[in-house]
Amino acid sequence: MYIRGKAHKFGDDVDTDAIIPGPYLKTTDGHELARYCMAGIDENFPKKVKEGDVIVAGENFGCGSSREQAVIAIKYCGIKAVIAKSFARIFYRNAINIGLIPIIADTDKINDGDIVEVDLDREKIVVDENLILDCEVPKGIEREILDAGGLINYFHIRKKRKAKV
Repeated sequence: MYIRGKAHKFGDDVDTDAIIPGPYLKTTDGHELARYCMAGIDENFPKKVKEGDVIVAGENFGCGSSREQAVIAIKYCGIKAVIAKSFARIFYRNAINIGLIPIIADTDKINDGDIVEVDLDREKIVVDENLILDCEVPKGIEREILDAGGLINYFHIRKKRKAKV
């Protein structure tokens, strides 16, 4: 799998309340949540994102509560992956379940606005066609869930396979 998009860079300890602040949690509609994605940091963020872009961050991305809406808001905003030095454990698991790709890498040399190309199979990131970084991507069952588009899709695919046997 291959991802290419513009980097939207944030710092360390981006918490779920900054990703989707509490007052916007009155809906379960992903498109509505996306309108307020990152509103706790940058209210104009959804207007800056193009389909396929990536979020780049520092340590402990997605800390705070266990709200799945944070991952949903990011995904429905058009972001394909989040590249961070580390993730809060619950956010990482929610990302897998929802189908947002969490990638671990040293993000110090990636700048806001850089074009980032991620080769998930080779575990490489190319930044602005000249800098190559190693990364860690989900493997095993986590990768299967992501390839299916999330846990619900994965379950349906597995159910269909079992029905054919």
